[in-house]
Amino acid sequence: MPPPADGGRVRRFARAERWVHRTTAGLMLVCLATALVLYYPPVSELVGRRRLVVVVHEWCGLMLPVPLLLGLASRALRADLVRLNRFTASDRQWLRAVRRRSWDRPAGKFNAGQKLYAAWIAGAVLVMLGTGLLMWFTHLAPLVWRTGATFVHDWLAVAVAVAVGGHVWMAVRDPEARRGMRTGSVDPLWAVREHPEWDPQDDRRSSR
Repeated sequence: MPPPADGGRVRRFARAERWVHRTTAGLMLVCLATALVLYYPPVSELVGRRRLVVVVHEWCGLMLPVPLLLGLASRALRADLVRLNRFTASDRQWLRAVRRRSWDRPAGKFNAGQKLYAAWIAGAVLVMLGTGLLMWFTHLAPLVWRTGATFVHDWLAVAVAVAVGGHVWMAVRDPEARRGMRTGSVDPLWAVREHPEWDPQDDRRSSR
């Protein structure tokens, strides 16, 4: 770990990455909240205005991929996507350590759990977008397809809610990780403890 250069802290995320995360999180939470209103009768009766809720749900779902697509203009974000896409021997060791409840968990900038979550949520968003379009534009497919799309969309929404809840729970347990996403920098001791194989110098080189 090189000497910290930002007031004793280590730079972790660029501004574009933080805005992509915040905007995507906001859209996802609105989608989940409106889904709850649409499918849970007690909340539906409390909120009312079902048509407005449907419109908000549809457009927020349609916009979900947009922050990431716009963020691809950031070299730092593209570099981190490459890191998230690479599963290494250290990641397999990290998963074995989790199963054994060992704290010897090697990780680069992202650990194996973060990589699996990112891959799963990206795939889930694509499936939700596809099934949602079939449900929205009823002329695109026959009834049997729309019925299947509704089934997949509804149950996948439950799985997404559980995964997002787990993600939020892990974030609540790690204030420094939240601070890193909020401010872009983290404590160097936290970085050494949680991501011992991460070299922040790589971030500087990739953002040039």
